[in-house]
Amino acid sequence: MALIDLQDISKHYSAQKILSQINFHIDEGERIVIIGKNGSGKSTLMKIVHGTLEYDAGRRIIKNNLEIKMLDQRPNFKEGHTVREAVEDGLRELNTAKTRYNELSLLLAQDFENKKLIDEHEDLCKYIDHHNAWNLDDKIQRIIEHFNLKEYENKPIVLLSGGEQRRVALASLLLQKPDVLLLDEPTNHLDVYMVEFLEELILREKFTLIFISHDRYFIDKIATKSIEIEDCALREYTGGYSNYLLQKAEWIRTLQKQHDNLLGVLKRENEWFARGVRARLKRNEGRKDRLMTLREDAKNNPAKIRKMSVELQREAKHFNRDKSINKQKMLFEVENLSLTLGNKELLKEFTTRILQKDVIAIVGPNGSGKSTLLKALLGRLKPTSGTIKQGEFKIGYFDQHREMLDDSKNLMETFCPHGGDRVSVRGKDMHVYGYLKNFLFPREFLEKKIAVLSGGEKNRIALALLFTLEVDILILDEPTNDLDIPTINILEEQLTNFSGAVIIVSHDRYFVDKIAKKLFIFKENKHIEVSHQQYSQYLDLEKELKELDAMEADAKKTEVVKESLREKPKVLKLSFKEKIALEKLPKEIDELEEKIEEKNNCLANPSCYEEIGLAILAKELEKLQEIYEQKVEELLSIQEKEEEINSL
Repeated sequence: MALIDLQDISKHYSAQKILSQINFHIDEGERIVIIGKNGSGKSTLMKIVHGTLEYDAGRRIIKNNLEIKMLDQRPNFKEGHTVREAVEDGLRELNTAKTRYNELSLLLAQDFENKKLIDEHEDLCKYIDHHNAWNLDDKIQRIIEHFNLKEYENKPIVLLSGGEQRRVALASLLLQKPDVLLLDEPTNHLDVYMVEFLEELILREKFTLIFISHDRYFIDKIATKSIEIEDCALREYTGGYSNYLLQKAEWIRTLQKQHDNLLGVLKRENEWFARGVRARLKRNEGRKDRLMTLREDAKNNPAKIRKMSVELQREAKHFNRDKSINKQKMLFEVENLSLTLGNKELLKEFTTRILQKDVIAIVGPNGSGKSTLLKALLGRLKPTSGTIKQGEFKIGYFDQHREMLDDSKNLMETFCPHGGDRVSVRGKDMHVYGYLKNFLFPREFLEKKIAVLSGGEKNRIALALLFTLEVDILILDEPTNDLDIPTINILEEQLTNFSGAVIIVSHDRYFVDKIAKKLFIFKENKHIEVSHQQYSQYLDLEKELKELDAMEADAKKTEVVKESLREKPKVLKLSFKEKIALEKLPKEIDELEEKIEEKNNCLANPSCYEEIGLAILAKELEKLQEIYEQKVEELLSIQEKEEEINSL
């Protein structure tokens, strides 16, 4: 039986149909991404699955006692709670279960035949196991650190930004590990390092997950199934984003010629994705093999580790060489630029030139200073020290607050402020509707006020307006936030066809890989590293270098221990007691294994365990296993010491 089963569900708002007789189900362990245009019904489907939205027709069937939890776009917290208290507030049931489990363990030690206590004890054990909640304190600490919430741990949550509050809510949900987790754009407000941690956590903890996301690398890494909502219906595809592209293109090939344009977009997108994946696989194959070999002999070969580290750094430097064409027009000349915001130093002595055809992505952790650098380039923030020289050119700026839009105007007034119904786009005269249709707006939107549009719709309007401006450089701060994948594809196409310079701030690895030709990477030491490699490739290199550093540190520790042992050869020998144990322990372990097997056989035989007593038998087995593990641990420790002696 599926955990959740929606049968013939229909939903409409006023006269607008959203879902029409759709069927949807999720089994344990599945990770389903919901794909579709903004307004197609993705969030509606999610809320129906959650049970917080009524539907007009159909049936919603869920497994008994199923725990379904959803990440709210605007989370609510208890008044006065700090960040840590807010995270822990969602874990009360788990902590109560652990407390009760410990109480029952003590009671059973005195009354080990009490069946009621045994049953409750077993149920609690399964519950805590399912939520992987035995070491909650360690997990809380780890997730707070990886989501960059440590410095706010004891701060009232009301003082945090909306994005920071979303990270707190996400952390709490991940720690709770419900039976089914629903996430709407979970990677919003996360930097790439947080997204990588989230990916690893979801896969390691084996979440059952339904999610909405525009992060195509995240989808491809996480999703086991893709569900697309289109024309009020659902269509199912196996796997993540790359599989979706292939299967969708194949499906479209069977449709009428009116879909040729969409097929072209999908084909280009799929070719780019496949080319990038193949390139990364080929590029990393040999390096990964070498890294795996190093893991085997890392303790004995620190020199080899350092050699590979140097090779990787040399590879990175190859990409980081300045490849600018000096004949291009200079837009910005930055010299020894330093930036401080409040009391926080963000950037030290950065020098670079930005030319007329540069396509640059500014990347780095949250709070590192990316948007601040944009403001300095725009002249809105005075440098702490250093200079920014600017040539003669026009700038088109897109920011997260959509400051270029006037809420009191409708779309026609926004695009034709002087009247008429025509707009010029890079020298081409177009009807407003004909142009806005490219940004997925129907004709009836032309008279709508900006104020009534959703966040995603406002973003689309701001981007559409940006590309009507006659400018030499586009500066965009997190342009993919609140956009669906079809709109991001349109944005990518517009940027690719733009003839001037482009500077973007973005955490979207796929988007950056596809658009940027140069990276400005904010580092922990407040400096910016300039690179010409793809962002995903840079992140791969960075991760491998960190792994090599850790391996080298381990190898050096081993060398120190060995050197210490060489200096004290008299100390390093097996004691008389250890020699006796080395002879006796293997036989004792064999005998214990036989006894454990006997007890397990008895547990499988009703006539046997009824005679002895199930609780007594379970207690005896637990004691045998405990002794067995101690003996094995003792033997391994002595054998390891013997190997060290023999290796000297």
